[in-house]
Amino acid sequence: MPHVDIAALLRHQPLFQALSPEQLSALLPHAQEVRADKGQVLFQKGDPCDGMYVVVFGRVKLSLFSAQGSEKVVEVIQPGQSFAEAVMFLGYPMPVLAQCLDDALLLKIDADGILQALSADADFARRLLAGMSMRLHGLVRDVERYSTESTLQRVSGYLLQSWREAGEPSQAFPLPLNKNLIASRLNLTPETFSRMLQRLMTAQLIQVNGREILVLNPAGLGEFAGEDGD
Repeated sequence: MPHVDIAALLRHQPLFQALSPEQLSALLPHAQEVRADKGQVLFQKGDPCDGMYVVVFGRVKLSLFSAQGSEKVVEVIQPGQSFAEAVMFLGYPMPVLAQCLDDALLLKIDADGILQALSADADFARRLLAGMSMRLHGLVRDVERYSTESTLQRVSGYLLQSWREAGEPSQAFPLPLNKNLIASRLNLTPETFSRMLQRLMTAQLIQVNGREILVLNPAGLGEFAGEDGD
């Protein structure tokens, strides 16, 4: 496939929009495109980290495996988001495996280029810190959910959030991930996730058709999720 215009891609990524043309040009020698097929592993846990990644299109799954071989999905990185920046600064090896969920295009920026951009532009530093802070906040929120919420609350909350993000409440929306990945993301077994879906169907709060979900009673689903009413 032909090479892409890396400068144009960087310019359209939220993280780099604050850079001046001169700063962006200085970053280009440190940036390279990474094309990956669905299912391709970008790096394994324990691999050295010499830069960060930005997803242009496609999605990337970050996961861990137990000694028994079961997978725990830590996060799914969406287009426009970055990952591996915190590990890059620490100089640690990769703590997770990264695998593409779709055919993907990513930009990899070497650590030297990022450090130069940080020195040259305070707004870029703030954007990078904000992104890492949001990820940390999300991980802390996940731990809190696993510790305090029931399995039914986790599933109800996930469906309600996905329904809201779909933006079309009158129609069914597709689950953004397959059910096994969602279950792992919610720290559940696939069987438990399926049982919770069945309970919500029995309560006439949702309809399920494969990966299509129709929310019949948003208020009721909110109650199951533990949300406060008006």
